[in-house]
Amino acid sequence: MAKKNKPVKPKARLPKGLRDVDARELRALKRMLATIEEVYELYGFEPVETPAMEYTDALGKFLPDEDRPNEGVFSFQDEDEQWLSLRYDLTAPLARYVAENYDGLAKPYRSYRVGYVYRNEKPGPGRYRQFMQFDADTVGTPTPAADAEICMLAADTMEALGIPRGSYLMKVNNRKVLDGVLESIGIAQDGSDFELQRLTVLRAIDKLDRLGPDAVRLLLGEGRKDESGDYTKGAGLQDAQISQVIAFVEAGAPEAAGVLNNLRAVVGQSETGLQGVAELEEMAGLFDAAGYGADRIMLDPAVVRGLGYYTGPVFECELTFEAETEDGEIARFGSVGGGGRYDDLVARFKGIEVPATGFSIGVSRLMTALDHLGKLDSDAVSAPVIVLVMDPSRKADYQRMVQSLRNEGVRAEMYLGGSGMRAQMKYADKRGAPCVVIQGEDELAAGELQIKDLIEGAKLSEEIDDNKAWREGRPAQFSVPEADLVEAVRSVLARHES
Repeated sequence: MAKKNKPVKPKARLPKGLRDVDARELRALKRMLATIEEVYELYGFEPVETPAMEYTDALGKFLPDEDRPNEGVFSFQDEDEQWLSLRYDLTAPLARYVAENYDGLAKPYRSYRVGYVYRNEKPGPGRYRQFMQFDADTVGTPTPAADAEICMLAADTMEALGIPRGSYLMKVNNRKVLDGVLESIGIAQDGSDFELQRLTVLRAIDKLDRLGPDAVRLLLGEGRKDESGDYTKGAGLQDAQISQVIAFVEAGAPEAAGVLNNLRAVVGQSETGLQGVAELEEMAGLFDAAGYGADRIMLDPAVVRGLGYYTGPVFECELTFEAETEDGEIARFGSVGGGGRYDDLVARFKGIEVPATGFSIGVSRLMTALDHLGKLDSDAVSAPVIVLVMDPSRKADYQRMVQSLRNEGVRAEMYLGGSGMRAQMKYADKRGAPCVVIQGEDELAAGELQIKDLIEGAKLSEEIDDNKAWREGRPAQFSVPEADLVEAVRSVLARHES
């Protein structure tokens, strides 16, 4: 007789580059998002939600090309053989939304969005393929005042979340200044070759904090091989050109006036570069007028941002306090958000210029930072009170007890498993229940309930060595009339809340 093949069981495993999120983190996330939303609403921004997937061509030329539809994003074909991709960020879908609804929107259009984005990139420690962003954008205004306002919004958001002044810094630069530098060193400003070279330069500079100046020089030149052996092709600049780009990156100064003077010297006679410096000067004046000093927002030529669609001012929010890395080293926490002006994204759809600017918060990274600072509010929801099922035939009675607690705003549940009292108590301990409600035959006959305070019981158990004393003392367990259930449970909860 032929042996039957056993069905192959799927292996329970999390896909690479993804993570599960537990209840504690989800509750903390909900409160954090509510705080961010409050600040964005205060500034007059309106919520909007776009789908997690878009037609691939709507995401922009900085992402996949026709020959490599999965480059950088997760893509698939629908029944019409059209390519769809999971969104790479929240900005490109916004550009599509504005273009599609352009005539019906008040302009400038001010919106905020929160949601997961997906990147088909090599995962690593703290680098996930799915992560959450929270964006605010103003579409339809060319003035640097909109960019300045976004920077103020970001600074106010950090403080609303409990990050003290001096522990964060909004850093501001302008892509036009970098274009002016590239123009001054003889790199042509048009064509696909320029776009690719420019993007390579941007991404090299964007790695300055993480890799250091020597590695950036290699990336600006022929290329660099990392510790894993992976090779990254460089921008192909000559030594003199590299030195000029590095001079631009190092043109910082403590005050805005000093930075502006240094940048004018670096861009030379480039009209594009000087226009970028003028926009930074206007923004600096607005920061000063609104009371945002250099301890909150400062000009920093090293900020360029790695995405190719930025066309003007760019900004990055950096946390300046120190934290322990996964390797046990002490380092600055680093960037938790960034953004900038992107005047060409909506124009791709409309064929007319629609200027825009925005800022995106990396939610997961910011949560980790708040946790380091002890500012992550994750303990506000107490575990439920558990009503034990001592007699399965009396489930209706236990359900009435649970409902009486819920009706008074007490989080509670009836044990729904099929196990005995010992297993039920273990369940309550694993749930972190503050107390359990017990009514067996004896309690029912007396018209009473037993309330067992598990938190107090755990404390007392550490102080009692003798089992007999434990049994006789029945620590933190007391009887009450059935009618006093809610009041008795509330007294236990109040004891531990205080």
